[in-house]
Amino acid sequence: MTEERVTIRQLARICGVSIGTVSRALNGYSDVNAETRERIIRLARELDYTPAAAARSLVTQRSHLVGVFLETGEGHPDPFSNPFFYEVLVGLKDAIGAAGYDLLLFASERPGNGYGEHSYLKRARHHNVAGVVLMDVDPEDPEVRRLVRSDLACVGVDVELAGPATEYVCSDSLAGIALAMRHLHDLGHRRIATITGLLDTRPGADRLRAYRSEMQGLGLAYRDEYVGYGDFYVDSGHREMAKLLALPEPPTAVVAASDLMAIGAIRAVAAAGASVPRDVSVVGFDDIQLAGHVHPPLTTLRQDKAGLGAEAGRALLALIGGKADTPAVMTLPVELVVRGSTTPPPSGA
Repeated sequence: MTEERVTIRQLARICGVSIGTVSRALNGYSDVNAETRERIIRLARELDYTPAAAARSLVTQRSHLVGVFLETGEGHPDPFSNPFFYEVLVGLKDAIGAAGYDLLLFASERPGNGYGEHSYLKRARHHNVAGVVLMDVDPEDPEVRRLVRSDLACVGVDVELAGPATEYVCSDSLAGIALAMRHLHDLGHRRIATITGLLDTRPGADRLRAYRSEMQGLGLAYRDEYVGYGDFYVDSGHREMAKLLALPEPPTAVVAASDLMAIGAIRAVAAAGASVPRDVSVVGFDDIQLAGHVHPPLTTLRQDKAGLGAEAGRALLALIGGKADTPAVMTLPVELVVRGSTTPPPSGA
């Protein structure tokens, strides 16, 4: 199957029919012979033919449209319930908008594109986008790999990509978790646990690796039971904190890989009849707008979420423009914001 765009004229010539017949067959008109329609649809599938979204783009082979794929996969929470993604999208919109581009958010489900198939590359071509930004997708998904192997400009946000026209941007999770761990250690905590994000994501894996490394660096014993496995969302934070509190020797502090899980953890502490930070200190990651308004206000690691989106937009525009000197990865710094959810451990703990 070719990776080059097949035009309707080429498809018509291959099928041995007129352009009008191809158009009518693909659009479901009843005045096309059933056998002819079946042959046209079959060849269109084999050749990955998708009609251009606009005549102008068809002529120039350029559009001022940037696509965004944002999906967590089947069984994972809806990414739009996480305010992190909203703030990233705002930064992305502002950056590409300043350059005269519009943003197209692709449906996260497997949509109908005329062929009933799931294909990132096909969907991008169908809308003739100039480039795409990928968030919360699996880089090992065969369709993602097919997309990044094409010549379409692709930038990942917290998704590591490797292809002829790719880059990815991320926050410095390793340095961020180290800041949180040292803050807790300086307060006197020695029994420090963590609640991870999804480990098949770059942030989830990096933050767990940083926790393990920092435990060793601080001379603290690593304990398997002090690692709770979450998914970045509130319910998993609540669930895993409840497990940690039920241990014979519960931790005195917990570092959560997201603010939403930290909020869930605070609720679990309250449900157990204890309180944050008197009985257990909690640190989050993200500094979403809600973080300063929960009780107690959340100590957290501030990501420049709009900055991530803006850097993704600038990187994508550079790739679209053919710049060859773009870095493979752009890493943004993280800042510790100390609020009311951390304090020295209880005496005797």
